[in-house]
Amino acid sequence: MRTIYKICDAPAWRMAEQAGVYRGSADDSRDGFIHFSTAEQLAGTLAKHYAGQTGLKLVAVDADALGPALRWEPSRGGALFPHLYGELALGAVTSVQEIATRADGTHDIPELVP
Repeated sequence: MRTIYKICDAPAWRMAEQAGVYRGSADDSRDGFIHFSTAEQLAGTLAKHYAGQTGLKLVAVDADALGPALRWEPSRGGALFPHLYGELALGAVTSVQEIATRADGTHDIPELVP
C-alpha cells in the first residue's frame, strides 16, 4: 500500500465524515482535482499553503485504493504530486490525525503511519 496525505481543516473533515465522502477544498474545486502530498512533500505543503493555520487534520489515504482517478502530475519544482480527479471515498482513508500548530505558525507533522 502506498500512502498519500490530504491536509484539511477540521470543519471540512467533519462534513466529509457526515457525507461519507470528501469533495475537496475551495482550492481543489478551482483546480478540478483534490491535491495530495507524499510524506516527503508534507512539510513543504504545510509551509507554502497552511502557514499559521490551526485546526488542521492530516488524512492518510491508501493511494492504491483510488484507481485510475489518481494521477501523478508535476507541480512545485517539477516534483510529481498525487491529484485525485473525483471524490475521496472515506473507505480509502487509513487514518486521521491532528496537526499541531506552533506559536510561530509552523506545524508539527504527526508520526506517519505506514
